[in-house]
Amino acid sequence: MAKPRRGVQFQHRGSNHHNGRRPSISESDSVSEPGSPTGAAMNGKLETSKEEDESPPQSEYEKKKQNFITRAIWTLVMMAAFFTAMFSGHLYIIAIITGIQVMSFKEVIAIANVPSRAKNLRFTRSLNWYFLGTTMYFLYGESVIYYFKHIVLVDKVLLPFATHHRFISFMLYVIGFVFFVGSLQKGHYRFQFTQFAWTHMALYLIVVQAHFVMNNIFEGMIWFFLPASLVITNDIFAYICGIAFGRTQLIKLSPKKTVEGFVGAWVCTIFFGFAMTNVLMRYKYFICPVNDLGANIFTGLECTPNPVFIPQAYHIPSIVTDIPLPGSLHIPSIVHVAPMQFHILVFATFASLIAPFGGFFASGLKRTFKVKDFGESIPGHGGITDRMDCQFIMGFFAFMYYQSFIAVYKANVGDVIQTAIQGLDHEEMVEVVKGLSKHLVNQGVVQETVLECWTGVVGNRR
Repeated sequence: MAKPRRGVQFQHRGSNHHNGRRPSISESDSVSEPGSPTGAAMNGKLETSKEEDESPPQSEYEKKKQNFITRAIWTLVMMAAFFTAMFSGHLYIIAIITGIQVMSFKEVIAIANVPSRAKNLRFTRSLNWYFLGTTMYFLYGESVIYYFKHIVLVDKVLLPFATHHRFISFMLYVIGFVFFVGSLQKGHYRFQFTQFAWTHMALYLIVVQAHFVMNNIFEGMIWFFLPASLVITNDIFAYICGIAFGRTQLIKLSPKKTVEGFVGAWVCTIFFGFAMTNVLMRYKYFICPVNDLGANIFTGLECTPNPVFIPQAYHIPSIVTDIPLPGSLHIPSIVHVAPMQFHILVFATFASLIAPFGGFFASGLKRTFKVKDFGESIPGHGGITDRMDCQFIMGFFAFMYYQSFIAVYKANVGDVIQTAIQGLDHEEMVEVVKGLSKHLVNQGVVQETVLECWTGVVGNRR
């Protein structure tokens, strides 16, 4: 029996041809005639494809470099858009906050959604958006009625909606609740109730907290911009201090967070807060409540500043002023400081020590669902929620702190109109108007003919 010969290659199984095919006429020509134009072109393509196949994959350094460039570009884009909106007027910032609410709600709802089950249930996503719309209608309506009641309550069309706003909002929610119960399907109960609970958690953690951020804008741009900038500053310095001094792990949810970075960022945020507050207090556009939605940085706003922004004299105890200092240095016995400089210490501390736990909470949520980011809304940054996880709780705190320790409560035109409309009948309202008109005449603010004209109009109506 003859032994098989080694090293013999058959043409139809050669290594120069793919998939064991016999070479076609064009392939034979290109291979046998490398000097021809067709052969040269084919050889060039083969060499190019071979070089591409042999090119090394993108290194980890290149990936990080590309991600850093993308992240930096979009950071600058977001900063430019933010400052442009803030200086253009309050309505533009409100529009941005609204967009953030909707996008964050969408991202949080999406990570708990099971597409295969959602497709089998007709109204799962529709109910999510319905409850979002109902919640935003209630919250936005509350803000508009509270801050612009002097406009809403005197309008014939808007008055019924303003008077019965809460009842209308409640009935809208009840309609959604009834529709949810009616849409329950056998075999999907657990999924549907999970989605119902998850939707309400997202509404509370995102939409409700963002609503208070919007109220901060109405109280004055400083109460929105300052807390937001403190969170951003703290995040930046936590990263820098963590790289420079970080040794001790802070929390297992975020392994890269260190105690040294946490504390170092706190100190840096306090200094930044003092400096930024000193700048913002000088401009009424930042410290005045919104009384003109058409105002911008160029037109400005006019108001009587809150006493918290007015420097006050503070006496330094003698035990401090008597401390001997070298040379001609001495400690003054009286210093003038705006109370806001003391309040900023609380804001900076909360932004540094408490607000980061909003980010830790978000990290735990992502680990639960085994996702890296909430979405891909911002290239290089992930989702909107990834950037706003600390801002929501910080804005909520700013509103509560402002209302508890800083806000000045006094009667305004809107409050008086609301009290009169809701507590007096028409005849009593007429008497109030006549009394106010007579007071203005006695004070010389308006002419007596105005009172006579008003008295004549009322007499004719009767």
